[in-house]
Parts: sequence; C-alpha cells; structure tokens
Amino acid sequence: MRRVVITGQGAISALGHTAVATMQAMREGKSGIGPLVLRDKDRLMIDIGGQVHGFEPDAVFSRQQLSLYDPNTQFALVAAAEAMKQSGLQIDDALAERTGVILGNSGGGLRTIDENYRTVYEEGKNRVHPFVVPRLMNNAAASHISMTYGAKGPCFTVSTACSSSNHAMGEAFEKIRAGSADVMLTGGSESMLVFGGIKAWEGLRVMSKDGCRPFSKNRNGMVQGEGAAIFVFEEYERAKARGAEILAEVIGFAMSSDASDIVMPNRDGAARAMRGALASAGIDRTEVGYINAHGTGTAANDRTECAAVREVFGDHADALMISSTKSMHGHLIGGTGAVEMLACVMAVRDGIVAPTINYEQPDPECDLDVVPNTAREARVEVAMSNAFAFGGLNAVLALRKV
Repeated sequence: MRRVVITGQGAISALGHTAVATMQAMREGKSGIGPLVLRDKDRLMIDIGGQVHGFEPDAVFSRQQLSLYDPNTQFALVAAAEAMKQSGLQIDDALAERTGVILGNSGGGLRTIDENYRTVYEEGKNRVHPFVVPRLMNNAAASHISMTYGAKGPCFTVSTACSSSNHAMGEAFEKIRAGSADVMLTGGSESMLVFGGIKAWEGLRVMSKDGCRPFSKNRNGMVQGEGAAIFVFEEYERAKARGAEILAEVIGFAMSSDASDIVMPNRDGAARAMRGALASAGIDRTEVGYINAHGTGTAANDRTECAAVREVFGDHADALMISSTKSMHGHLIGGTGAVEMLACVMAVRDGIVAPTINYEQPDPECDLDVVPNTAREARVEVAMSNAFAFGGLNAVLALRKV
C-alpha cells in the first residue's frame, strides 16, 4: 500500500481566517467563542457560538459567484485556496483525472435554506432564487472545489453528522493508499450558525449558555461553531519527487458504528474505531503521544470518550496527552474534524500540543492528561483524531511525524 502525506492545509474558523492564524490561536489558548450576531437572536435561548467574524465575501468572490455560493461553500473555497497555495501543486491535464475531492458536511447550505424558508413562509412570496438548489445541496462545496482546480477524479460529499470530516479525510486517504488517486483535496466545512440551525440544536438540550468546558466537572454542554479546513493529501513518492513540503503523514483510518442509540455515545463503538486506526496504521498503542478528542463538553460524551481511551490504551493512557480544541473554536458539526486535524498536524510537525481551555474542575470520570488551559511543548511522533457522531458513527485518523 502506498504512503499518504499532507502537503497543504487551509482554514477559516472563529479563531482566524487562515490555517496559520487558527493554529496560532490554538497555541495561545485563545477563545473564538462569543456573542452571536444574527437575525432574530432575541428569540434564541442560546446566544453564543464560534462565529466567523470579519470575513468579507465581496472582497473574495464576484457577484456571480456569490449567487451560487452559500457561506458553507465560501468557507470551503477560502480554505482550499490556502491549502493549494501552500502545496505548490499544479493540476495539469495528466494529473486531473488522478485528483479528487472528498469533503465532509452535515447541514449543507443552511443559510440558503433558512433565508428561503423565510421568503416563502414568513414573507408569503411564491418565487425563490433560481440557484437555491445548487446553493443548498450538501455537495456544492466539493463540486465547486473540483471545478475551481480541475480535479476530475473521485468527487463526493460525506454527511455523517459530527464525523463527516473524519470520514471524508479517511476515504481520501484510502483512495490514495489503494492507488485509485494520487492527490485528494479533503476536509470539511459547515455554516450552521443561522436562526433555524441554532433553534434545532436548542431542542436537543445539549447546548451550553456560557461556554465550552470539555472534561471539566462543571461542563454543561457544547457550543456550535462554523468554518472549514481543507487539506491536500498526496502520494508520498510523488510529493517527495516534486520537492513539496510534507507537513505530516496520514498512516491510519478506521470507522465503526455503535448500532445502539441515535444520540447517546457508546464506549465500545469508540474503542473499536480507535483500535481499528491503530491496526490500519500498523502501530502499537504506546506509539501514540496525543489524541485530539471529540470532547464536546457534554457530560455523556466526555466521560464515554475517556472510558474508551482507557480501554484501548490501558496503562499508556496515563502517558497520553488528550485535548479538545472545541473549547476554543466550538463544535463545527460536519466540519469539526477538519479544523481539529490542524491541531494534530501542529502536534507532530511543530511539537506544540493545543490545550483544552476553560478547564476548571477535575472530573474523576475524565482522569486523563487533558492539557488544561495552556499549550504544551512535547515531541509527538503519532497523533490521533477522534470523531464520534450522532447516529453512532465513529471515525478515527492517525498521523505520523515526517
């Protein structure tokens, strides 16, 4: 099987408009969570989120493009541009058919959906914009990235709730490893911070009104975020031959289904996915130095994930560093695993482990080294990224230092 490496990355999140800025904020333990700015905010019970502020679409896209791009697609294209620039990749005719795009997304163009429901139901209009369907469909971002860069290989969107991005990146990894592609643009995006999106999540009673505190005993729920992260995955020998900078190597991927409950997490399913990623990578559990946790800040998720880590890693769990960057950028739902992959790259490439901020009270059920509040310098050879979704769909990736 062929080796797969990352040669470019890009992002836009509540922490910054680039991958560089997002990672710097992670190093500094900054929070991008704050008061929401949106229509009808006074009708919401939840008024905080990891919202992207200061982004001006008109400065990036033409009027014609904006008629086709929901913010979900805008975020993905901005991140893809940064990733492609860093990679130095030129997709010529020969490479085009060996280059694909696989993205994760859960809600699709929710801003478009929200606005057009208002048009029809609130304003009573009988016509909507002719591009509503192309704007709202889940595969819009993947399709526009494919068209922008002339990627003519496998192109699709994975929608598995909070595991969408990890599933997408895992599938991209497998395509290259198996030889059916040489380059894949992959990651995920989400723009769910609209009135309808937040109102729907409010109904689940899993949202915090005052902040995201993963693993802290006084945690009281998750906080939504938005944004995107895109990576260039490339076959190792090809990347090496063209002199590309290699950020990290993707070495393993596994997925599992709890097959038990639509919303409650399951320790066994999470553990099977982590064990599978270790097997896929061909490594021993003692080689893992850092896990970017799913770590939503809900009581059930955090204790279940910690129990699964204990089960898989045994005595080595005490030597592991495990943190949740959702405490800083919020939960991007379908895009969350992609932004969190930046923290894994930072750990293995730069030797900086992102912290779990807002950690206030130790929880006996989360008795791991959660890198509380302050980033840590450490040599990390292998990092793992966990994603555990509603529906019991789990996806875990493993990276190695190059």
